[in-house]
Amino acid sequence: MRIKGVILDLDGTVVENDYDWTRIREELGTGASSILGYLDSLGEPERSAKWAILEGHEARQTQASVLRDGILELLGMLRSRRIATALVTNNSRRNTEFLLGKFGLEFDCVITREQGLWKPSGAPFLEVLRTLGLDPGECGVIGDTHFDVLAALDAGIDSIFLLTDDPGRFAGYPVEVFPAVEVLVDRLEHLL
Repeated sequence: MRIKGVILDLDGTVVENDYDWTRIREELGTGASSILGYLDSLGEPERSAKWAILEGHEARQTQASVLRDGILELLGMLRSRRIATALVTNNSRRNTEFLLGKFGLEFDCVITREQGLWKPSGAPFLEVLRTLGLDPGECGVIGDTHFDVLAALDAGIDSIFLLTDDPGRFAGYPVEVFPAVEVLVDRLEHLL
């Protein structure tokens, strides 16, 4: 089946930033569970206090974020081929809108954590498929973390492209790994 839509991750994929997730997890006391799932499980006042810690880290990283090299070319190529684009992030709507405005980016569908759908669940990807009227086999995912892979697989999407300079992290996963967006663009031009 031909790819008719592409779902992209925000942090680490569309924009580059420097989250220290190990430190943030330690500060929050999440253990191995997902940060959002952990925060969602807390009672008050602990919940609000820990959300404030996470939001402080996110605000600093959002301000410092830079657009990843090659993203404008990638989005332009997808648009020229009439491929629908979606952005799925576990970040907040406020931070996402700030970054979209800062870099002049537009997507056909944007899903943020406020919708109650977050990775590694496939639920946000399934919502994109529903919104765009696509089957899983008609969609690809571009990300940079295991959460992106797990969410894609959970949603039945098997065209998974990862941007990383550490391909060994994804050994054994059914993914294609690329060191730079420009290399990914070359690959996608042959698939679309």
